[in-house]
Amino acid sequence: MTTLGAIFLPQNPPETLRDVARAADEAGLEELWLWEDCFLNGGVSAAAAALAWTTNLRLGIGIMPVPFRNVALCAMEIATLRRMFADRAIPGIGHGVQEWMGQVGARVPSPLTLLREYASALRSLLNGETVTAAGRYVRLDAVKLDWPPTPVPPLYLAATGPRTLALAGEVADGTVLSGGTSPEGVAFAKGRIGAPAPHEIAVFVPAATGPDAPARLAEAAAEYGLQYAGLAGSPAEIAAGVREFAAAGATKVILQPLPDEPSPARYVRFVAEEIRPLLG
Repeated sequence: MTTLGAIFLPQNPPETLRDVARAADEAGLEELWLWEDCFLNGGVSAAAAALAWTTNLRLGIGIMPVPFRNVALCAMEIATLRRMFADRAIPGIGHGVQEWMGQVGARVPSPLTLLREYASALRSLLNGETVTAAGRYVRLDAVKLDWPPTPVPPLYLAATGPRTLALAGEVADGTVLSGGTSPEGVAFAKGRIGAPAPHEIAVFVPAATGPDAPARLAEAAAEYGLQYAGLAGSPAEIAAGVREFAAAGATKVILQPLPDEPSPARYVRFVAEEIRPLLG
């Protein structure tokens, strides 16, 4: 059965996360995902707080940009979250937006090389191994976590281009597809990933309800340059759209509110209480 979740947008003030996370937990939402967009909410700190405020809710970080963090620090953060909150913490990594990486002096000539080296070292560190690496970007000298996670968590990798999708199939347990990906885009990505099951494919899908939903989605798609605007309409219509994504190969459909959403807490309840029951 396809997992249904929702996103807490980083455009929301950090202090509003508690009410949204608790509303999601109380409503039975399966997963709440956070973004670490520059220069808004910190993904790890927000995830840790939300996990502490909730009991059953799973929290995805989609994603931690790898140029931002030394890989040993990232491994420490993931291990800490997993040891404290077990499988409720879902880590994801990716290139990050290259313009933002340039702003902080972290942009590299070969993002794909960095991501490959980083994911390989991160996986080994989370496995509790002693890691020495002398790559183009990742350099470690006999680094080993004192508190590795048990069991080792699945690792998600964000991807859009064909080469990064193929890398996700090689080095990750799941792939994160960004908002604006259509069902056809999911099917294309699945083919490029080329990984056998149980490789997860999580797709972020803008979704809105109400009489003005189509216009709001179209406006947001134009503003952010998205080819696919998202899902609009009644709970039944949105649920039908979710089923299309599942049929295309998505194992997780994470609904994304628009930035003008007046009540993020009401939105997560809407996803959990009005859409989820329609999916069976």
